[in-house]
Amino acid sequence: MNLKKYFVRALHRLQKGPGYTYKELLVWYCDNTNTHGPKRIIKEGPKKKVIWFFLTLLFASLVFWQWGILINTYLSYNVTSSLSIGFKTMKFPAVTVCNANPFKYSEVKYLLKDLDRLIEAALERILQPTPGNSSENPSPPLNLELWHQIPLVLIDEHDKDNPIIVDIFESNQTARGNQTPTGNETAAGNQTTAGNQTSEGNQTSCSHQGSDNCTYRNFTSAAQAVTEWYILQSTSILSKVPLHERIRMGYQAEDMILACLYGAEPCNYKNFTQIYHPDHGNCYIFNWGMEEEALNSSNPGAEFGLKLILDISQQDYIPYLSSAAGARLMLHQQKSFPFLKDQGIYAMAGTETSIGVLVDELERMGYPYSDCTNNGSDVPVRNLYSQYNTSYSIQACLRSCFQNHMTETCGCGHYLFPLPEGVNYCNNEDNPGWAYCYSSLRSSVRHRQICIDSCKETCNDTQYKMTISMADWPSEASEDWIFHILSYERDMSTNVTLDRNGIIKLNIYFQEYNYRTISESAATTIVWLLSSLGGQFGFWMGGSVLCLIEFGEIIIDSLWITVIHIISWCKGLKQKQAQTRYPDAPPTVSELVEAHTNLGFQHEDVGALPRDEALPPEPGTPPPNYDSLRVQPLDVLGPDSDTE
Repeated sequence: MNLKKYFVRALHRLQKGPGYTYKELLVWYCDNTNTHGPKRIIKEGPKKKVIWFFLTLLFASLVFWQWGILINTYLSYNVTSSLSIGFKTMKFPAVTVCNANPFKYSEVKYLLKDLDRLIEAALERILQPTPGNSSENPSPPLNLELWHQIPLVLIDEHDKDNPIIVDIFESNQTARGNQTPTGNETAAGNQTTAGNQTSEGNQTSCSHQGSDNCTYRNFTSAAQAVTEWYILQSTSILSKVPLHERIRMGYQAEDMILACLYGAEPCNYKNFTQIYHPDHGNCYIFNWGMEEEALNSSNPGAEFGLKLILDISQQDYIPYLSSAAGARLMLHQQKSFPFLKDQGIYAMAGTETSIGVLVDELERMGYPYSDCTNNGSDVPVRNLYSQYNTSYSIQACLRSCFQNHMTETCGCGHYLFPLPEGVNYCNNEDNPGWAYCYSSLRSSVRHRQICIDSCKETCNDTQYKMTISMADWPSEASEDWIFHILSYERDMSTNVTLDRNGIIKLNIYFQEYNYRTISESAATTIVWLLSSLGGQFGFWMGGSVLCLIEFGEIIIDSLWITVIHIISWCKGLKQKQAQTRYPDAPPTVSELVEAHTNLGFQHEDVGALPRDEALPPEPGTPPPNYDSLRVQPLDVLGPDSDTE
């Protein structure tokens, strides 16, 4: 019951309102607020009132302006980077080693024989473009099918205004200004000097043979053009070879890894994990951490690192595919895929390469401070490298994005990247226009930007900074016995089967156990925002949080008064509408009593008339009963009234 009375009183209080007008409310606020300016407005004289009014308005505007700047700075989510140095026992990085040459030439020669003969004939004509200087030795006919799909041409620029396009395997010459690209002409810009003739080589890819829809790649050297052309053609050939055959044609671990030592513990090729890399063939990873726990380094220094002796068998290199000789290696985190083409380094044959390692740990803040990801689950790109059970990286994302676009646009996948399910690698037989599609997609800025916008950096990353030094190995004094021992251990032969051009020694170790941590922290926090807002308000207006509460109170009272005025206006509007619909006012209780009283008197007067003065009844009607005409007065005053 008490609760009901409380709500009734509260309802009456709400209906009544604050009890004053807007003007009274404003005067009350200025007189009672703790902010300095408003008090002076109502207490000073007329002239000072104007001055204080403008000063208060000016400083209030400055406060709101500063507040806007502070809030905008907070919502920009800036970060600050801090560098700290620590000391701890660290995990030894995963080490991936590959041969710069992906396949043994003796194993793939039967696949590339037509391509090799074609490139040899092309080089002969490039170096001896005059028919009289060409070799007169008869040679078997060339398979020009590969040439017609992606040809090379030379551009003679003796006359700069009218350069001439020279097809290497055709005698006709075409002026470049009048030349129309066809399916059997490829332009790739190369510039080479043969005697006194300067020519440009061009590589062209067309959507289909005989089409005018072609792309051109220009090179400044014929060596570059020939290498790129050979890689593109060999990609089409090798893409049709099954994976197990490509692994067999590559360098095997027992042939490549001659000696291994980690710290004081011996190791061998069985301690390496084999993966197939499209750029480098068979690669071998030490301490990958997929099946066994990652190894820790007990101490810094070369004595406690990894020592390897590799044989790259340079004499079995593919002559036109790999122009560099050596081992390709990379240091990376455990369970991450090695992208050697981007992050790997070369180790030269005939040298001992020492690699001192320093560790940098990067810690980025996530959303909303930066657009990074922890595991790639929030990246809208299907990671094709997940088939290796490796962790997410931005390199894997970019390549997966490109391969996804290529499969959607070209209908096939590129040989250098993993394939989605149900898609085959591109080749010249099944996809004649794949080279044109690939070149167009690779040069498309729009597709590259889509992939860059879709992929994200990892929030936590470990980078290995390397200090590299080299020396000739083995020395001339020791090479005889070293090659004898290594040859015997590999081939069980007393003959020397190794030489300086194929041997590489690697030393990989931590320089020191000091590691650097580069971490991000929020430049602006909510505590900073509140203190800055309060500082600006206190400096310009002399206010505090209580002043803001007072200002909130006057706003609530103003809204309260406004709501009550709106309700009163609505009630008045309804009354006006009712008066318009019913112009006469409804009778009051006293008017009803008076009307019924008058009606009773009229009936009594009719009954008092003499019978002879009464109106005659209608014929056939019974005589009236005058006693029944008396009307009882209405009980309008209620049952407790004394009036009958």
